[in-house]
Amino acid sequence: MFKHKHPYKPFIQKDTTKLIVGTLPPPRFSTGELLEKDVNFCYGSYYNSLWLFIDKIHDLNLHYDNSNEAIAQRKAFLIKHKIGVCDIVESAERDKIDASDLGMKNIKLRDIVSYLKQYPNINTLLFTGGNSKNGPEYFFRKHLRDYNLKLEIVSNEVPRIHKFELPVRLSAVETSIKTIKTVSLTSGSGAANISISRMPLYKQLKAKNPEFNTFDFRVMQYQEFFGID
Repeated sequence: MFKHKHPYKPFIQKDTTKLIVGTLPPPRFSTGELLEKDVNFCYGSYYNSLWLFIDKIHDLNLHYDNSNEAIAQRKAFLIKHKIGVCDIVESAERDKIDASDLGMKNIKLRDIVSYLKQYPNINTLLFTGGNSKNGPEYFFRKHLRDYNLKLEIVSNEVPRIHKFELPVRLSAVETSIKTIKTVSLTSGSGAANISISRMPLYKQLKAKNPEFNTFDFRVMQYQEFFGID
């Protein structure tokens, strides 16, 4: 049994407004056996593609290697755009050492709600995946039940958007209600390509431009949430 512990602490600043929420990076990031193009930071797997989408949107000319400069580039982007990262899984156990969400057992979740209370400027959660079993939205729904909270649908179009009301204590006698939006982005993993290819919107765009592909589709989707506000 492999004990898969998240290698990175949450990356959140006082003025963070959006929080990227995934599950766990591939096990090699916990064991330190990085590949040549991996970056030792959140979403550092070259094959995850999140930073490839962001790079395309903002033309950042990011480095994809094990250097400190590559890490610094990503941190600078997140800080500039008030985006944080806090994956919801703190640790899990695996029979097989791979990155499959379905392969996780005995899962320990991070207390995302406590971070939302600690950092009151956060108003949006960006899930890097949907509500399929052991996906970030799936776990977050489970996490909310511990606080007697639940997601309410705002839009059922891809990417699906929800909201929930979070009570925030202002003082010993005063409480405020804060609305948090959640966005379930299409996963950057290769496994999501099949589901994208079946989407009516993708088929329409592909028909208009045969060179349009699943990478372009994600860039188009992510642009709205990772573009300049």
